[in-house]
Amino acid sequence: MSRRVSVIVPCRNERHHIEAFCASVAAQRLPADWGLEVVITDGRSDDGTRELLAELASRDARLVVIDNPGGIVSTGLNRALAKASGEVIVRMDVHTTYADDYIGQCLQTLATTGADNVGGPWHAEGVTPMQRAVAAAFQSRWLAGGARSRQLDYDGEVDTVYLGCWPRRSFERFGGFDETLVRNQDDEHNLRIVKGGGRIWQSPAIRSTYRPRAHLGALFRQYLQYGYWKPFVMKKHGQAASLRQLLPGLYVLVLGVSLLLAMCGVWPGLAGALAGAYAVAVLLASVLIARHTGLDLLWRLPAVIAAYHFGYGIGSVWGWCDVLRGATTGRPRFSRLTR
Repeated sequence: MSRRVSVIVPCRNERHHIEAFCASVAAQRLPADWGLEVVITDGRSDDGTRELLAELASRDARLVVIDNPGGIVSTGLNRALAKASGEVIVRMDVHTTYADDYIGQCLQTLATTGADNVGGPWHAEGVTPMQRAVAAAFQSRWLAGGARSRQLDYDGEVDTVYLGCWPRRSFERFGGFDETLVRNQDDEHNLRIVKGGGRIWQSPAIRSTYRPRAHLGALFRQYLQYGYWKPFVMKKHGQAASLRQLLPGLYVLVLGVSLLLAMCGVWPGLAGALAGAYAVAVLLASVLIARHTGLDLLWRLPAVIAAYHFGYGIGSVWGWCDVLRGATTGRPRFSRLTR
């Protein structure tokens, strides 16, 4: 009897992408002794996604579709986990494309490392000019701050990986995903693994490509949510923030205070100096990124970088305000998915 790997996928309103995604998963080349199961949790789609999934499932017995009444990623992942029957669990995302040996490499890395979670680097690529600029900034060390998850050649232990692949025993030992978190539920789960004595491994052989947001507004809202939910994760685990996680929020806070002081006639030049210094830094970073990714992106990159920074920074300040006043759950306005 073959062993089974279960792919878990939360989705909502993905009619234009779900068929291609299911085809790419079905085309995965697995080791001869492994069978495949795909569990997709639909968060009450209203664009025809659910009907299309039902049609796809009628043609492929390996595809299982269930409801996700919570409508967010963490509830979808937990419902998929409860339904999945595989001894290995692989999380996949609809807006990511995968090498045809993606799952096979996950299984190989689990076997060779004995880790509690494995995954590949987070590699972003865009199609439209704006999406290419978003991907170029995302991949750059000037924005990522040296995060290993975006180092495409890094092979070794890490604190977190993109998506993830776990032996089922990892969930039995460390639990499922925190359903109070709309964003950062993967980082929180990986932090729980590391603090609990587990190991997470990144392998460049596990190859995938993420399609980022294609519009500035969507990018800003995405990172507003990432910034907002990060303090809730830190509060839960008593985790000290890294400098790269603090800087956007600190800058937004200092800039806001300086603007208020200027309105009161105190240090009127401080806000301008801070804004000017930031503008110079962003322009310099844009030039450095464009040199490697294409000069045609240069005029888009400053706005893209600012959307990343101000989205995350404003969200962080808002999140810390709620955490420090004793909130245990986030605001509903930060609970709506942004894609």
